[in-house]
Amino acid sequence: MPEAAPVLTFAAIGDLHVKEDRTSTFRDLLAEMSRAADVLVLCGDLTDVGKPREAELLAQDLRACSVPLIGVLGNHDCESGHAQEVAQILKGAGVHLLDGQSHQIGGVAFVGVKGFMGGFGRRMLASFGEACVKALVAESVSEAIRLENAMRAVQSERAVVILHYAPVLDTVEGEPLEIFPFLGCSRLAETIDRFKVSAVVHGHAHHGRYEGRTPAGAPVYNVALPIKKPSGRPYALIKV
Repeated sequence: MPEAAPVLTFAAIGDLHVKEDRTSTFRDLLAEMSRAADVLVLCGDLTDVGKPREAELLAQDLRACSVPLIGVLGNHDCESGHAQEVAQILKGAGVHLLDGQSHQIGGVAFVGVKGFMGGFGRRMLASFGEACVKALVAESVSEAIRLENAMRAVQSERAVVILHYAPVLDTVEGEPLEIFPFLGCSRLAETIDRFKVSAVVHGHAHHGRYEGRTPAGAPVYNVALPIKKPSGRPYALIKV
């Protein structure tokens, strides 16, 4: 019988919201995460309003990391219209920033897209009515298609999906009902369930729940900074 692949442990966190006028850094936390895991995963909203200076400050903190860094951007990273510059700064700091691609480490394929809003289950927004509604749904569909295309290229037996927006309702429960449709979309889960996925991580829902599952049973973890996690720390430790 072939030998079992070695277990890989990754640390995951999202929603750091680094500000220009911050009074503390994430350097010690990132160093701690590096000691605890083989890979460090960042699930978007790494900056507060998407300013290049915020990304530069985070890049300084990322120097404390001693393991591979993989991540996606979030909606806050797009706020100021400098998402490409923010991405380049983070890539320069060693982050494998994913936007419809995969990156393999230790026999595990990490696949990432930002994702988008749209709602969940039977209440998912449909492409009907005003042009602006159709444009919103088209963006949601586009993100799901980009995730699917990236997953089709994966050859590893193990895959981890990195998102910012939630793919399931489970991990946004605890947020106000009125904003559920803005926190994620079931189209992402529908795509994930077409493939063998070991784990899914996302952020965005600061008051949601840590753990959920897709309809087909893939484990989903909300790793936003404020979420209480089994590690007892601001980050999750996940083995695949």
